[in-house]
Amino acid sequence: MQDEVTEEVSSELAYNFIPVTSAELSSGKLVRLDSFPSKYITPRPIDVWLPENYSKDKKYAVLYMHDGQMLFDATTTWNKQEWKVDEWASRLINEGKTKDFIVVAIHNISEIRWQDLFPQKAFNYIDESIKDSLVDIAGKGNFKLNGDNYLKCLVKEIKPLIDKQYSVHTDKSNTYVMGSSMGGLMSMYAVSEYPEIFGGAGCLSTHWVGARPVEDNPYPDAIFRYMNNSFPKAGSHKVYFDYGNKTLDKHYPQYASKVDGILKEKGYTEEDSKNLFFEDTEHSENSWNQRLDRPLEFLLNKD
Repeated sequence: MQDEVTEEVSSELAYNFIPVTSAELSSGKLVRLDSFPSKYITPRPIDVWLPENYSKDKKYAVLYMHDGQMLFDATTTWNKQEWKVDEWASRLINEGKTKDFIVVAIHNISEIRWQDLFPQKAFNYIDESIKDSLVDIAGKGNFKLNGDNYLKCLVKEIKPLIDKQYSVHTDKSNTYVMGSSMGGLMSMYAVSEYPEIFGGAGCLSTHWVGARPVEDNPYPDAIFRYMNNSFPKAGSHKVYFDYGNKTLDKHYPQYASKVDGILKEKGYTEEDSKNLFFEDTEHSENSWNQRLDRPLEFLLNKD
Protein backbone atom coordinates (compact mmCIF):
# COMPACT_ATOMS: atom_id res chain seq x y z
CA MET A 1 0.00 0.00 0.00
CA GLN A 2 2.84 2.35 0.84
CA ASP A 3 4.39 1.77 -2.60
CA GLU A 4 1.09 2.63 -4.31
CA VAL A 5 0.73 5.83 -2.28
CA THR A 6 4.31 6.83 -2.99
CA GLU A 7 3.81 6.37 -6.70
CA GLU A 8 0.57 8.37 -6.64
CA VAL A 9 2.08 11.20 -4.62
CA SER A 10 5.25 11.29 -6.73
CA SER A 11 3.23 11.66 -9.93
CA GLU A 12 1.56 14.77 -8.50
CA LEU A 13 4.76 16.51 -7.52
CA ALA A 14 6.69 18.95 -9.69
CA TYR A 15 10.27 20.00 -9.13
CA ASN A 16 12.29 22.83 -10.55
CA PHE A 17 15.27 21.50 -12.47
CA ILE A 18 17.87 24.27 -12.71
CA PRO A 19 20.10 24.69 -15.79
CA VAL A 20 23.70 23.73 -15.07
CA THR A 21 25.27 26.73 -16.77
CA SER A 22 28.78 25.75 -15.73
CA ALA A 23 28.65 22.37 -17.49
CA GLU A 24 31.02 22.04 -20.43
CA LEU A 25 28.86 20.24 -22.98
CA SER A 26 29.43 19.63 -26.66
CA SER A 27 25.70 19.98 -27.29
CA GLY A 28 22.33 19.89 -25.61
CA LYS A 29 21.33 21.22 -22.22
CA LEU A 30 21.87 19.88 -18.71
CA VAL A 31 19.44 20.64 -15.89
CA ARG A 32 19.71 19.53 -12.28
CA LEU A 33 17.65 18.87 -9.19
CA ASP A 34 20.26 19.29 -6.44
CA SER A 35 18.75 16.99 -3.83
CA PHE A 36 15.95 14.64 -4.86
CA PRO A 37 13.86 13.98 -1.70
CA SER A 38 13.42 10.22 -1.96
CA LYS A 39 11.56 8.11 0.59
CA TYR A 40 13.83 5.20 -0.29
CA ILE A 41 17.43 6.35 -0.71
CA THR A 42 19.72 9.08 0.54
CA PRO A 43 18.87 12.34 -1.30
CA ARG A 44 21.23 13.15 -4.16
CA PRO A 45 21.40 15.20 -7.35
CA ILE A 46 19.56 14.11 -10.47
CA ASP A 47 20.53 15.53 -13.86
CA VAL A 48 18.49 15.54 -17.05
CA TRP A 49 20.23 15.96 -20.40
CA LEU A 50 18.06 17.34 -23.18
CA PRO A 51 19.19 17.22 -26.81
CA GLU A 52 19.48 20.30 -28.99
CA ASN A 53 16.07 21.58 -30.10
CA TYR A 54 14.27 19.59 -27.41
CA SER A 55 10.59 20.31 -28.00
CA LYS A 56 7.35 19.71 -26.14
CA ASP A 57 5.82 19.05 -29.54
CA LYS A 58 7.45 15.62 -29.84
CA LYS A 59 8.00 12.62 -27.63
CA TYR A 60 11.36 11.24 -26.53
CA ALA A 61 12.60 7.90 -25.28
CA VAL A 62 14.30 7.93 -21.85
CA LEU A 63 17.66 6.47 -20.85
CA TYR A 64 18.21 6.23 -17.09
CA MET A 65 21.89 6.10 -16.13
CA HIS A 66 23.73 5.48 -12.88
CA ASP A 67 26.78 7.39 -11.61
CA GLY A 68 25.29 10.53 -13.08
CA GLN A 69 28.12 12.89 -12.12
CA MET A 70 30.53 10.96 -14.39
CA LEU A 71 28.62 11.25 -17.65
CA PHE A 72 28.92 14.70 -19.19
CA ASP A 73 31.71 16.97 -17.97
CA ALA A 74 35.24 15.75 -17.19
CA THR A 75 36.17 19.06 -15.59
CA THR A 76 33.97 18.20 -12.59
CA THR A 77 34.71 14.47 -12.11
CA TRP A 78 37.11 13.03 -9.55
CA ASN A 79 39.34 11.44 -12.21
CA LYS A 80 38.88 14.07 -14.94
CA GLN A 81 37.19 11.51 -17.20
CA GLU A 82 33.63 11.30 -18.53
CA TRP A 83 31.38 9.05 -20.56
CA LYS A 84 30.83 11.72 -23.27
CA VAL A 85 27.13 10.96 -23.22
CA ASP A 86 26.18 14.30 -24.75
CA GLU A 87 28.65 13.86 -27.60
CA TRP A 88 27.53 10.38 -28.52
CA ALA A 89 23.82 10.93 -27.97
CA SER A 90 23.77 14.06 -30.11
CA ARG A 91 25.76 12.43 -32.89
CA LEU A 92 23.64 9.29 -33.04
CA ILE A 93 20.36 11.22 -32.86
CA ASN A 94 21.48 13.64 -35.59
CA GLU A 95 22.63 10.78 -37.82
CA GLY A 96 19.28 9.04 -37.39
CA LYS A 97 20.91 5.97 -35.86
CA THR A 98 18.84 6.15 -32.67
CA LYS A 99 15.49 7.38 -31.52
CA ASP A 100 15.29 10.86 -30.10
CA PHE A 101 15.96 10.45 -26.38
CA ILE A 102 16.78 12.24 -23.17
CA VAL A 103 19.09 11.03 -20.41
CA VAL A 104 18.23 10.97 -16.71
CA ALA A 105 21.43 10.75 -14.66
CA ILE A 106 21.20 9.65 -11.03
CA HIS A 107 24.29 10.68 -9.07
CA ASN A 108 25.98 8.23 -6.76
CA ILE A 109 27.12 8.80 -3.20
CA SER A 110 30.56 7.22 -3.10
CA GLU A 111 30.38 6.02 0.52
CA ILE A 112 27.24 3.96 -0.12
CA ARG A 113 27.48 3.33 -3.87
CA TRP A 114 28.08 -0.39 -3.49
CA GLN A 115 25.16 -0.82 -1.10
CA ASP A 116 22.88 1.09 -3.49
CA LEU A 117 23.94 -0.73 -6.66
CA PHE A 118 24.49 -4.34 -5.63
CA PRO A 119 21.62 -6.58 -6.89
CA GLN A 120 20.17 -7.17 -3.46
CA LYS A 121 18.21 -10.37 -4.05
CA ALA A 122 21.36 -12.08 -5.33
CA PHE A 123 22.63 -11.97 -1.75
CA ASN A 124 19.91 -14.48 -0.88
CA TYR A 125 21.75 -17.09 -2.96
CA ILE A 126 24.82 -16.99 -0.70
CA ASP A 127 25.09 -19.64 1.99
CA GLU A 128 23.92 -18.31 5.36
CA SER A 129 26.99 -19.68 7.08
CA ILE A 130 29.33 -17.25 5.34
CA LYS A 131 27.19 -14.13 5.00
CA ASP A 132 28.47 -12.60 8.23
CA SER A 133 32.06 -12.90 7.03
CA LEU A 134 31.53 -11.13 3.70
CA VAL A 135 32.73 -7.63 2.87
CA ASP A 136 31.66 -4.97 0.40
CA ILE A 137 33.71 -3.64 -2.50
CA ALA A 138 35.74 -1.50 -0.11
CA GLY A 139 36.56 -4.46 2.11
CA LYS A 140 34.22 -3.42 4.90
CA GLY A 141 31.77 -5.65 6.71
CA ASN A 142 28.48 -4.98 8.48
CA PHE A 143 26.97 -3.40 5.39
CA LYS A 144 23.30 -2.90 4.67
CA LEU A 145 22.22 -3.55 1.09
CA ASN A 146 19.85 -1.03 -0.45
CA GLY A 147 19.51 -2.09 -4.09
CA ASP A 148 15.78 -2.82 -3.84
CA ASN A 149 15.10 0.64 -2.45
CA TYR A 150 17.32 2.19 -5.11
CA LEU A 151 15.12 0.60 -7.76
CA LYS A 152 11.96 1.66 -5.95
CA CYS A 153 13.22 5.24 -6.02
CA LEU A 154 13.94 4.95 -9.73
CA VAL A 155 10.65 3.29 -10.68
CA LYS A 156 8.18 4.78 -8.18
CA GLU A 157 9.60 8.28 -7.69
CA ILE A 158 11.99 9.39 -10.43
CA LYS A 159 10.23 7.88 -13.45
CA PRO A 160 6.79 9.32 -12.56
CA LEU A 161 8.45 12.72 -12.13
CA ILE A 162 10.18 12.52 -15.52
CA ASP A 163 7.00 11.24 -17.18
CA LYS A 164 5.11 14.20 -15.77
CA GLN A 165 7.58 17.02 -16.40
CA TYR A 166 9.09 16.05 -19.74
CA SER A 167 7.69 15.20 -23.14
CA VAL A 168 8.57 11.51 -23.13
CA HIS A 169 7.20 8.14 -24.09
CA THR A 170 6.32 6.28 -20.91
CA ASP A 171 6.05 2.72 -22.23
CA LYS A 172 8.58 -0.09 -21.77
CA SER A 173 9.74 -0.01 -25.38
CA ASN A 174 11.04 3.53 -24.87
CA THR A 175 12.51 3.17 -21.37
CA TYR A 176 16.10 2.01 -20.88
CA VAL A 177 18.66 1.73 -18.10
CA MET A 178 22.46 1.75 -18.34
CA GLY A 179 25.57 1.74 -16.20
CA SER A 180 29.07 0.36 -15.80
CA SER A 181 30.76 -1.85 -13.22
CA MET A 182 28.37 -1.91 -10.22
CA GLY A 183 26.05 0.18 -12.40
CA GLY A 184 26.15 -2.66 -14.91
CA LEU A 185 24.98 -5.06 -12.21
CA MET A 186 22.22 -2.66 -11.21
CA SER A 187 21.07 -2.29 -14.83
CA MET A 188 20.84 -6.07 -15.11
CA TYR A 189 18.93 -6.06 -11.81
CA ALA A 190 16.57 -3.32 -12.97
CA VAL A 191 15.43 -5.18 -16.08
CA SER A 192 15.09 -8.37 -14.00
CA GLU A 193 13.05 -6.84 -11.18
CA TYR A 194 10.98 -4.49 -13.35
CA PRO A 195 10.76 -6.11 -16.81
CA GLU A 196 7.46 -4.33 -17.36
CA ILE A 197 9.16 -0.93 -16.92
CA PHE A 198 12.50 -1.29 -18.74
CA GLY A 199 12.65 -2.51 -22.31
CA GLY A 200 16.43 -2.60 -22.45
CA ALA A 201 19.55 -2.62 -20.30
CA GLY A 202 23.11 -1.57 -21.08
CA CYS A 203 25.70 -3.17 -18.79
CA LEU A 204 29.27 -2.08 -19.53
CA SER A 205 32.20 -3.77 -17.75
CA THR A 206 29.69 -5.49 -15.51
CA HIS A 207 31.24 -6.25 -12.12
CA TRP A 208 30.42 -9.95 -12.02
CA VAL A 209 32.99 -10.23 -9.23
CA GLY A 210 30.31 -8.63 -7.05
CA ALA A 211 32.68 -7.10 -4.51
CA ARG A 212 36.44 -7.44 -4.05
CA PRO A 213 38.24 -9.87 -6.39
CA VAL A 214 39.30 -12.62 -3.98
CA GLU A 215 39.73 -16.38 -4.05
CA ASP A 216 36.67 -18.49 -3.23
CA ASN A 217 34.47 -15.49 -3.96
CA PRO A 218 30.79 -16.45 -3.45
CA TYR A 219 29.34 -13.36 -5.14
CA PRO A 220 29.58 -14.37 -8.84
CA ASP A 221 27.82 -17.68 -8.34
CA ALA A 222 25.07 -15.94 -6.35
CA ILE A 223 24.60 -13.31 -9.06
CA PHE A 224 24.36 -15.92 -11.81
CA ARG A 225 21.96 -18.08 -9.80
CA TYR A 226 19.79 -15.00 -9.37
CA MET A 227 19.95 -14.35 -13.12
CA ASN A 228 19.02 -17.93 -13.91
CA ASN A 229 15.85 -17.50 -11.88
CA SER A 230 14.93 -13.87 -12.50
CA PHE A 231 16.46 -12.46 -15.68
CA PRO A 232 13.63 -11.93 -18.21
CA LYS A 233 13.19 -14.41 -21.01
CA ALA A 234 13.74 -13.17 -24.53
CA GLY A 235 10.87 -11.71 -26.49
CA SER A 236 10.37 -8.13 -25.37
CA HIS A 237 13.76 -6.85 -24.18
CA LYS A 238 17.17 -5.92 -25.51
CA VAL A 239 20.21 -6.48 -23.31
CA TYR A 240 23.79 -5.39 -23.86
CA PHE A 241 26.84 -6.60 -21.91
CA ASP A 242 30.52 -5.98 -22.56
CA TYR A 243 33.92 -6.31 -20.92
CA GLY A 244 37.62 -5.61 -21.41
CA ASN A 245 40.69 -7.30 -19.98
CA LYS A 246 42.83 -4.59 -18.38
CA THR A 247 42.88 -3.19 -14.82
CA LEU A 248 39.68 -4.27 -12.99
CA ASP A 249 38.21 -5.61 -16.24
CA LYS A 250 40.84 -8.36 -16.26
CA HIS A 251 38.62 -10.26 -13.81
CA TYR A 252 35.63 -10.36 -16.18
CA PRO A 253 36.56 -12.54 -19.22
CA GLN A 254 36.33 -15.68 -17.08
CA TYR A 255 32.59 -15.08 -16.72
CA ALA A 256 31.81 -14.46 -20.39
CA SER A 257 30.76 -18.04 -21.14
CA LYS A 258 28.46 -18.05 -18.13
CA VAL A 259 26.73 -14.87 -19.35
CA ASP A 260 26.47 -16.31 -22.86
CA GLY A 261 24.95 -19.49 -21.45
CA ILE A 262 22.29 -17.65 -19.49
CA LEU A 263 21.37 -15.51 -22.49
CA LYS A 264 21.07 -18.60 -24.68
CA GLU A 265 19.02 -20.47 -22.08
CA LYS A 266 16.67 -17.47 -21.86
CA GLY A 267 16.18 -17.54 -25.63
CA TYR A 268 18.24 -14.50 -26.60
CA THR A 269 20.02 -14.26 -29.94
CA GLU A 270 22.35 -11.73 -31.59
CA GLU A 271 19.24 -9.79 -32.55
CA ASP A 272 18.29 -8.89 -29.00
CA SER A 273 21.46 -9.40 -26.93
CA LYS A 274 25.17 -8.68 -26.97
CA ASN A 275 28.08 -9.77 -24.78
CA LEU A 276 31.05 -8.11 -26.44
CA PHE A 277 34.76 -8.31 -25.67
CA PHE A 278 37.00 -5.27 -26.21
CA GLU A 279 40.66 -6.27 -26.29
CA ASP A 280 43.15 -4.20 -24.28
CA THR A 281 40.50 -1.97 -22.71
CA GLU A 282 40.52 -0.98 -19.07
CA HIS A 283 37.97 -0.20 -16.40
CA SER A 284 37.49 3.54 -16.91
CA GLU A 285 35.27 6.23 -18.36
CA ASN A 286 37.87 6.74 -21.10
CA SER A 287 37.32 3.15 -22.21
CA TRP A 288 33.54 3.34 -21.97
CA ASN A 289 33.34 6.62 -23.87
CA GLN A 290 35.22 5.07 -26.79
CA ARG A 291 32.55 2.42 -27.29
CA LEU A 292 29.40 4.06 -25.94
CA ASP A 293 27.96 4.22 -29.45
CA ARG A 294 27.65 0.42 -29.45
CA PRO A 295 25.12 0.04 -26.62
CA LEU A 296 23.30 3.27 -27.49
CA GLU A 297 22.78 2.30 -31.11
CA PHE A 298 21.90 -1.29 -30.22
CA LEU A 299 19.34 -0.42 -27.55
CA LEU A 300 17.83 2.75 -28.98
CA ASN A 301 17.90 2.04 -32.69
CA LYS A 302 14.87 3.01 -34.70
CA ASP A 303 12.69 -0.04 -35.23
